[in-house]
Order: sequence, then structure tokens, then C-alpha cells
Amino acid sequence: MTRKTPSSNRPFILVSNDDGIDSPGILALSRSLARIGEVVVVAPSTQQSAVGHAITVQVPLRTHRFYRNGKMFGWAVDGTPADCVKLAVLSLLDRKPDLVVSGINHGMNTAINIIYSGTVSAATEGSILGIPSIAVSLATHDTTADLSTASLFARKLAREVLHRGLPPGTLLNVNIPNVPRGEIAGVKVTEQGKSWWDDGFERRIDPQGREYYWLVGRYKRDQNRNCDDYALRKNFISITPLHYRLTDSGLLREMNDWNVERLW
Repeated sequence: MTRKTPSSNRPFILVSNDDGIDSPGILALSRSLARIGEVVVVAPSTQQSAVGHAITVQVPLRTHRFYRNGKMFGWAVDGTPADCVKLAVLSLLDRKPDLVVSGINHGMNTAINIIYSGTVSAATEGSILGIPSIAVSLATHDTTADLSTASLFARKLAREVLHRGLPPGTLLNVNIPNVPRGEIAGVKVTEQGKSWWDDGFERRIDPQGREYYWLVGRYKRDQNRNCDDYALRKNFISITPLHYRLTDSGLLREMNDWNVERLW
């Protein structure tokens, strides 16, 4: 495989996703970002939604060139979104990207969904590797949805992040309502909500008499007006700053009084 070397002094932007390299979202995103920088696409060869931050350690990763309409579009990786960003930065590219942008995901990534999201995890991997990173999601699973608003806002925010930078270890999680551009109420910086899935499993029997299970659940929405879910429901674009460090500082301070040394 030929390693990708930037050919200009324009910002070098790595684009990935979890819906797969053939998704409409990554095409719209890469085309939009190409107006402000040099874009390279490294994305999963297959659908990888809800894989979280999994990485491949038991088998080798394989890559191949992916073409659209006879033209080289990017590199497809038979791994996870986090694999794609890690492999691109540490092996495939001759230069560290100035920015990682993951998306455009079909489906919101707010609240608890952030934990499961391959889209957010691709951006998180970028932040772990010291690169300012953005995850972009459109609040619909309709793959024929209009992506113009999401791709336009992603470009505007990318330009802002390239100018301002981000603190080490952080990323921006962006969720865009699926409404016409004129119905967007504005942009809000939000906290991660506490909405959660009331999950269960539906037991079924296949034609051979073997049981199998489908994950089912109902989404319980957070009513906090400062959270991502609430902003999205009110047709605001939501931007949530995230950090990959997961320490609960409040509980950490409280546990100083536990005298845990006596447990050993």
C-alpha cells in the first residue's frame, strides 16, 4: 500500500466513521471538508455501529483501496473505527493529521449512546493520539436523509477547531437535528445527558428449534435543559466537549475517607 503524504500546506484532515466507507455520510463529510483542507479517508470496510472503542488484537488488520465512480476514495480497513484511526495515524500516513473528523453518523450519539458509539470512539482515538477531534452525527437512521446541513456545519466547526485547537485529551461530540436548515433553532454547547436505554432481550426460536435473542429497549429521555438530548429535541445543534479520562473526581475525593488501606 502506498502511504499517504500530504501534497500541500493546507490542513491535513483524517476522516473516518462507523457506518462503513461506503456510507453516504462519510462521502458528504469528506467532500465538505475538502473545501478547507486535504482529506484522507480511512474507514471500516463494513458496518461497525455500536462497537464502542474496541480494537483488534487477535487477528491482523487488512486494508484495501476503495473506489467511488472509478476514483480512489480512501482506504477500507477490516477493523473497528478505533482501529482505523490508530492504523492511519501510526502506520498509513506519513504525517500526523491536523484534525480527525468522524461521521457523518446516521443516528444521534447523545447521552449513554456515546459509550457505545463507534463514531465517537473514532474521534476519541484521535484525541488519545494527540489530535484535535470531532464526532458528527445526524439524528436519523434514514440513509437517504439530506446531509447538507450536517456537512456544512461540520466544515464550519472544523475550521474553528483548526484555528483554536482543543485541550489535550478532549474532543467535540456534535449532534444535528434532522430538520430543514431553516428550522435549526441555533447552536448550543451542552453537557452529556443522562438519557438511558431500558433494555431487555426478546427470545425467539429459529426454524431448527434453537433459541436466539434480539436486544430491545425503550429510550428514557433526560429532561435537563442543559443536556445534549434536550437541545436536539428542541432543534438545536448540540456540541458536547468530551474527555477520554473517566475518573469520577467527586467520588475520588470521597473515597479518601474510606480508609481502604485497612482492607489489605
